[in-house]
Amino acid sequence: MRGADDSRDRLVLITGASGYVGGRLVRALVDREQRVRCLARRPAYLRPRVPAGVEVIAGDCLDPDSLHSALDGVDVAYYLVHSMGARGDFAEQDRLAARTFGGAARRAGIRRIIYLGGLGADDAGGARLSHHLRSRQETGDVLRESGVPVIEFRASVILGSGSLSFELIRALTERLPVMICPRWVATVAQPIAIDDVIAYLAAALDLPMEADSQIFEIGGAERLAYGGIMREYARQRGLRRLLISVPVLTPRLSSLWLGLVTPVYARVGRQLIEGMRNPTVVRDESALRAFDIHPVGPADAIRRALAYEDRAFAETRWSDALSAAGRTGSPVDQPLGLRLVYSRTSVVPVSSDAAFAPIRRIGGTTGWYWGNWLWRLRGFVDLLVGGVGLRRGRRDSEHLSVGDSLDFWRVEQFEDGSRLRLTAEMRMPGRAWLEFDVTPAAEGGSTIRQTALFDPRGVAGLAYWYLLYPIHVLIFNGMLKTIAARASTGGTHRPNP
Repeated sequence: MRGADDSRDRLVLITGASGYVGGRLVRALVDREQRVRCLARRPAYLRPRVPAGVEVIAGDCLDPDSLHSALDGVDVAYYLVHSMGARGDFAEQDRLAARTFGGAARRAGIRRIIYLGGLGADDAGGARLSHHLRSRQETGDVLRESGVPVIEFRASVILGSGSLSFELIRALTERLPVMICPRWVATVAQPIAIDDVIAYLAAALDLPMEADSQIFEIGGAERLAYGGIMREYARQRGLRRLLISVPVLTPRLSSLWLGLVTPVYARVGRQLIEGMRNPTVVRDESALRAFDIHPVGPADAIRRALAYEDRAFAETRWSDALSAAGRTGSPVDQPLGLRLVYSRTSVVPVSSDAAFAPIRRIGGTTGWYWGNWLWRLRGFVDLLVGGVGLRRGRRDSEHLSVGDSLDFWRVEQFEDGSRLRLTAEMRMPGRAWLEFDVTPAAEGGSTIRQTALFDPRGVAGLAYWYLLYPIHVLIFNGMLKTIAARASTGGTHRPNP
C-alpha cells in the first residue's frame, strides 16, 4: 500500500457485521490486530459469531439516539448495510439510514466512512441504471453529504461461496441442464472474488486520513457475461449445460422463476435481475494504482469458492443479514444455494449452560428426544443399504469432542454451552448436517436454534428432501420442544412423544 500508515491503534466500527461481506471483514481486521466494534440491532445474535475481543454494541442506523454510544471513540466506520429484501421502499429506507448514520458520524467526529456500493452507469444506448444499483450509488452520495470523508468502493458481481450472486449462478447451473435464458445473461460484468473485496476494504484503512472523499471502481481481472460465468462454473464442475437465449422473459417473470429454482426470494431476485441489465465493468482503474492489490479472474474466483465452500458456509452467507429474508422471526425454511435449510428457535428461561445440557447428551442411550422409533427405523434402513446405522452409539453419555461418532452422525464442531454441529454419515443422496446453537436471549434466558441442512445430489436428492419433509418437520419440531422442556425443568421433564 502506497502512503500507508499504521492504523491498528484506531477503533473501527463495522455496521452490517451480520451480513456476508461484513462478517468476513470482521475476521480480516482481527487478523490484522485491528480494534473492532460491531453495531448490531440484535447483539445477542451477533456476539457468538465474532472473534474473541470484538466489541458488539446495540444500535440501529435508523435510530440516531442509538448511535451515540456506538460511535463514541471511533476513528473509522464501515457502512455495509442496505435494505434490499426488506418490505416497503428499500431505497427510501437506505436514504434515511445513510442520512441518519452520516449525521451521527459527523457529530461524533468520525474521520472517515468506508462504504461498499455497486458498479454501473446509464449507458449510451439508453438503458437506465436499475433501481437497485441507483440506490446503492445514491447511498454513497448521501453519506458524502454529511461532510465526513467517504471512501466508496463500487464493486461488480462478487463471487464467493455464500454470496448472493454466486449462489444464484451456482443453483441455476447445477439444477438446469437446459436453461432458457433472458437477455441479461449476455450482459457483461467484471466479477470480483470476495477475498479481493475484503482486501480492498481492509486496505482503505491505510489511506492517508487527510484525503478527501474518493470513489474506487473495483472488479476482477477479466470481463465476462453472466452466461460466461455460468459456463465457467459448469466447466469446473464437469457439467454439460445448454444456454438458449430468449427475449421474452421480463424481470418480474424471471424473478418468479428464480424463486422456484434458486435461493433468491422473488422480490430480491427482481431487483437483482433488473441490475443485471446494466453492464458492471470498471471504467476508472484508479484502484489498481492506489492499492497494491491484484484481483484474480472469474475462473480463480469460482475455483476458490468451490474449494472452500464448506468453510465459507460456516463463516458467512448472504442470508445471514437479518434483512435478507425481509423478516427476523423463525422458523426459516428456504433453499440456500444448493443447500436446503430448516431452522427453528425456542426461548427458554434458563442460562446458556442449562439450555445446552440436553443438547450435549443427545443420541446414544439418551436418544433423540422425539420419535425414537423413527430414528431406529432410519438406522435399520441405513444398515440394509450398507450404512453404519445407529449401532455405534456414542463414546460418552455426558461429554463430546470434535471427531466423535454419534450414532450415524459425527461431531464436526463442538463448543460446550453454545454450539454442536453434526455431519451425517448415513447413506443418502446428498450431504446433511444438524446444528444446535445456544445464545443469550434479548428478553432474558437463552435462545436455542436448531438447524437441519441438506445438500441434495441431483434429482434424487431433491426428491429425498421433499418426500421426507413432513416427517422431518415432525421429528425436528418435536425434538426442539422436548429439548426446551428438558432445559427448562433441569432435565427432569420427559413429555410423552
